[in-house]
Amino acid sequence: MLKLKRFLAGLAVAAVFTLSLGQAFALHEGSGVTADEALKMLQDGNARYVSGKQEVKNLGDERRKELTKGQHPFATIISCSDSRVPPEHLFNQGLGDIFIVRVAGNVADPIELGSIEYAAVQLNVPLVMVLGHRKCGAVKATVDSGGKAEGNIGAIVKKIAPAVETAKKSGKEKDDLLNAAIDENAKQTARALTEKSPILKHLVESGKVKIVVGVYDLATGKVELLDSGAEKKEEKGHEGHKH
Repeated sequence: MLKLKRFLAGLAVAAVFTLSLGQAFALHEGSGVTADEALKMLQDGNARYVSGKQEVKNLGDERRKELTKGQHPFATIISCSDSRVPPEHLFNQGLGDIFIVRVAGNVADPIELGSIEYAAVQLNVPLVMVLGHRKCGAVKATVDSGGKAEGNIGAIVKKIAPAVETAKKSGKEKDDLLNAAIDENAKQTARALTEKSPILKHLVESGKVKIVVGVYDLATGKVELLDSGAEKKEEKGHEGHKH
């Protein structure tokens, strides 16, 4: 009898979860663009930033008052806290355009995941970009410390350490190793979004959300898109089911 009650309770939770997702998408208006259109908007904005031909964005009283009625960002960006990497400027966007989660090393723990889930479900944001950057201090600290650090910084280093270990297997050294670790860390964060969030996994699989990876070059200002490897992993899994 107890097992039956637990089973029914589980079904009830699943039903509430499914209903909540459905209600969220039904009740909350999004930006009105697709994930691919959102990515193009980011890329176009970055091109303007690189060329020095940025559009002037309305940051005045009229725009602020408009946003008191609600927000409809077209993209979510999880980026490093580094003061040299402000997403609004890199992509030449204004108030209310992009939903930003910033944390040293652009890593994703439950707090960051919850923020991204909020944007995807409550705000109907179709695109998530994980944005790493060259000369990342958090990744460099992980490389230099061998994966250990004092204080709460240790939690960040521990999160980045697997990416550094993967990068080391390439045989690269110094700046090449750091760049490889930066790329791998961004890719691992992107994969973690669906591996550790059933909500994001559901949204990605149903085509409501797309996840991409980018790396920002401090010197040129350009954001380069990377292959996270998630798609290849998924294809390999499907091939395995065929045999």
